[in-house]
Amino acid sequence: MSAGFSFFRFSWRRFLAVLGKEFIQMRRDQITFVMMIGVPIMQLLIFGYAINSDPRHLPTLVEMADDGPVSRAVLMGMKTSSYFDFEGVVTSPAQGEAALRDGRANFVVLIPPDFERDVMRGLSPQILLSADASDPTAVGGAASAISGIVDTAMSETLTGPLAFAAQSKAPFSVAVHRAYNPEGSTSINIVPGLLGVILSMTMVMITAVAIVRETERGTMETLIATPVRPFEVMLGKIAPYVLVGYVQTGVFLLAARLLFDVPFTGSALAFFLGFNLFIVTNLALGFLISTVARSQMQAMQLSFFTLLPSILLSGFMFPFAAMPSWAQAIGSAIPTTHFLRLVRKVMLKGAGVGDITGNMLGIAVIMAVIVIVALRRYHQTLD
Repeated sequence: MSAGFSFFRFSWRRFLAVLGKEFIQMRRDQITFVMMIGVPIMQLLIFGYAINSDPRHLPTLVEMADDGPVSRAVLMGMKTSSYFDFEGVVTSPAQGEAALRDGRANFVVLIPPDFERDVMRGLSPQILLSADASDPTAVGGAASAISGIVDTAMSETLTGPLAFAAQSKAPFSVAVHRAYNPEGSTSINIVPGLLGVILSMTMVMITAVAIVRETERGTMETLIATPVRPFEVMLGKIAPYVLVGYVQTGVFLLAARLLFDVPFTGSALAFFLGFNLFIVTNLALGFLISTVARSQMQAMQLSFFTLLPSILLSGFMFPFAAMPSWAQAIGSAIPTTHFLRLVRKVMLKGAGVGDITGNMLGIAVIMAVIVIVALRRYHQTLD
């Protein structure tokens, strides 16, 4: 009876001893402690400041085949609405299409020839608004608001001698051409981007956990004792997982076509070069994480820490153009951001090798930085 009573008797001394031990262990495990504090703060900042589902100030180009008071009023109304930021003029439809394909502009406004004359004659001319609808969320709000923007601009412009042109409800119309995704299907945008997220998650985590597991088992010490150089170790460790990336990509492309009817309109060579570079970059990042993590759990935690910005700040879930400048700067340092643009260009916009050189360069620069830091960290581990 007394033994059972002593079993249930609570001791503050024993409780505080165990509590103190756990705090000491938490202080020693600094990576886990930083994750517990850092991840909630990162989520709070990103969702509170960086995420915006109603993007404004979208880059817009103008093709002015006619210039007059009505067309200028329309453009001024669009600019005042804050949806459109006019960043230049194109002189041909080919230039406008190239800007949409490269991602330099979300919209191209075409004022047709003799527009002013046709408005005065009541012929109801048409302004063409070409939109990069590969991300329907990014352009949806602006495209929906264009009619109201034009009506407001006309009510303020067609006064006095021009009042007769405003007697009809619509002296002209605005046709919205949603390029690359006419139906505004979200799967057309999400599915290609999902490839970047899948490769980021699996390549980084698999490499980091596999290398840390060898360290925990002591086999890494045997490898260190050999004359193998750090760069050779890195290549040898990440090369087998390139095949895993190939299998994942092949399954993904097949499922994207059969299940979601996602087109593949661009160059297969451009896609091949881009996803190979992206796979190697993520494997190098996993190698870098393995030089920091002391256990497999820490490797998984750090992999998740890198995955969160890749999902939220790359333009995968939320429009990149809607983010503030500081969030776009962080997103530009994430390889997934450049790969998402690359794969959407190739699959949806018919891009070739020449169209993706800028995206390839962005990934290559990030990879070079990761490799240099990883090798330095590995040297320190050897020491």
